[in-house]
Amino acid sequence: MVEIEIYTTRYCPYCQAAKRLLSRKGVEFTEIDVSGDQKGRSDMVARANGRMTVPQIFIGSTHVGGYDDLSALDRAGKLDPLLGRGDAPAGSDKRPSV
Repeated sequence: MVEIEIYTTRYCPYCQAAKRLLSRKGVEFTEIDVSGDQKGRSDMVARANGRMTVPQIFIGSTHVGGYDDLSALDRAGKLDPLLGRGDAPAGSDKRPSV
């Protein structure tokens, strides 16, 4: 299965929503809490091409973006293939288009 990482902070409702959606999909993910962690947040911003908000979600080498992006992929039927659960190949270096 593809590796999923989600950068979060405590008390972030969008982070909670993203984790709930991924859990409903039955996939495991690694949560990286950047609350009060300047180096962790800097690493996240660099990896997310300058995006500073949480959550920031990565599926394999693909930067999905935040919860709105994740939810839009799900509604468009593009999340399951990215998770390796459909016909499309999982993982690419580009952000998927919705």
